[in-house]
Amino acid sequence: MLSQEKILRINFLAKKAKTEGLTTAEQEEQAQLRREYVQAFRAAMIETLHSVKIIDPNGNDVTPQKLKESKRKRLH
Repeated sequence: MLSQEKILRINFLAKKAKTEGLTTAEQEEQAQLRREYVQAFRAAMIETLHSVKIIDPNGNDVTPQKLKESKRKRLH
């Protein structure tokens, strides 16, 4: 995930944008930080999904094939 410093900077820039506005450099920095945040979030979500296994009430593995393939690709 993103460092605490970067998260604090994202929040600072968001508050500043609402109250007084951002300079062009700050807008670019904010956009870059947001891209990094989204990228980190997506990576964490994919890791979480790769740890999921879906079992129906009868005990059968009903994990979607697409997820199984994604897990397999990650391991190779």
